[in-house]
Amino acid sequence: MSIAPWLFVLPNMAIFGLFTIYPAIQMFNMSLYESRNGREFSWVGMDNFSRILTSQEFHAVALQTVIFTVCFVGLTTIGSTIGAVLLNDNFKGRGFFRAIVFLPSLLSAVVVGLLWRWILDRGNGMLNTALAALGLPQPGWLIEGDLAMGVIIFVGLWIHTGFYTLIMLAGLQGIDPTVYEAAKVDGATGVQRFFKITWPLLRPTTLVVTILSTISGFQAFDYIWNLTGGGPLGATTLIVQYIYEAGFDTPASYGLASAGGVILFVAVFIFTLINFLVGRRNDAA
Repeated sequence: MSIAPWLFVLPNMAIFGLFTIYPAIQMFNMSLYESRNGREFSWVGMDNFSRILTSQEFHAVALQTVIFTVCFVGLTTIGSTIGAVLLNDNFKGRGFFRAIVFLPSLLSAVVVGLLWRWILDRGNGMLNTALAALGLPQPGWLIEGDLAMGVIIFVGLWIHTGFYTLIMLAGLQGIDPTVYEAAKVDGATGVQRFFKITWPLLRPTTLVVTILSTISGFQAFDYIWNLTGGGPLGATTLIVQYIYEAGFDTPASYGLASAGGVILFVAVFIFTLINFLVGRRNDAA
């Protein structure tokens, strides 16, 4: 057997192993220790996991993370499907609109957080300034808990939906056009063609979008940190921010943060596995 193909992938696998696999293994190991000032470590076994799983703060953060992820995944899947169907039609300026939809995915999440924070600022934000000019109420978008959660879900959709729309669009373009032509000849309406042809044939692509958006939802942090900082009063604090604060706030608790990372890994793995198994069962049916 030729070793040439392995030599081509070796540099990439070495980098992946050094900067991804090795730190992940170290995270599992560190979760069994506690640190003092981030330097001296002592064995504590499963105590870090016990502290997290019995913490009321973590319970609130976990619930908020699940609410955010469920809303994000559901709306992303629906939005990307609708967007792909619309952008798949042959109309003037189709390439321009595809670029516009995808553009937010190219922006830095930090920049996006700061941008929307400026737009939604209660006192001087662009949105509330426009509402005031129209004589309408100016809500505290970022300082009221329920509104703030809705805002981070919306901004997450604004960032990611374009990327998932392109994935769905690729799935649409893989469907044989003759299937639609035959359906038209049989008198099927546009709605019937979507639910009888498009939606069933898009199931594998929908499964990919669901899995990727689930992972993205659980890992959301950067733009939320710059948009709300996890506020107000922790109403938009998700599990990655909880891990970040455990590891870098004073006093630094790397063991507790690592245990939180392990719990996040297990949660993402379980949700991804459920999505995969449900998707496979639906395809088999």
